[in-house]
Amino acid sequence: MLHRLYAWTLAQAEKPNAIWVLFFVAFLESSVFPIPPDILMIPMILARPNRAFIIATICLAGSVLGGVLGYVLGAFFYDQIGGPILSALGKAGAMEEFNHRFNDLGFWPVLVAGITPFPYKVITIMSGWTGLSFTTFLLTSIIARGLRFFLVAVLLWKFGAPIRIFIEKRLGLLFTIFIVLLVGAFYGVKFL
Repeated sequence: MLHRLYAWTLAQAEKPNAIWVLFFVAFLESSVFPIPPDILMIPMILARPNRAFIIATICLAGSVLGGVLGYVLGAFFYDQIGGPILSALGKAGAMEEFNHRFNDLGFWPVLVAGITPFPYKVITIMSGWTGLSFTTFLLTSIIARGLRFFLVAVLLWKFGAPIRIFIEKRLGLLFTIFIVLLVGAFYGVKFL
């Protein structure tokens, strides 16, 4: 089923209403949908590089608004909706321990999930459930998702199709390494 969903999402890039489908996919991916919007955004930008930044903006708007939905699910409907979604994603076991540490970390979990391959939807729901400041959540989501989508847009706009494989295979790893180095440097400065 996931393969069919992936194929359907990818096929939408060629349709006239692709920009609205991208918004919808980005919106749903931030709270419940398993397919990242990048698979739709990349072919759309390659087909129309002059619209790369418009496409990234639409993706950012959908993703952040979907993140707000995830936050609301966690804050007000966790037992009915948020909990079962996290259980289906295999994240139910670690929720209690995670809850105790989550808010102490401030914006870091949202930043990490927003730009790395970690499922952003898990953090959006957890942010609402743990009562993370909504302002912190929203601003960090805008920064993190903006970095992710606009970096992809810039790379595709500048280098075109040859950079596609790098983005699909290695960009998530580079984001993860960057975050590890950033956090390591922060703790190194703080404790050394």
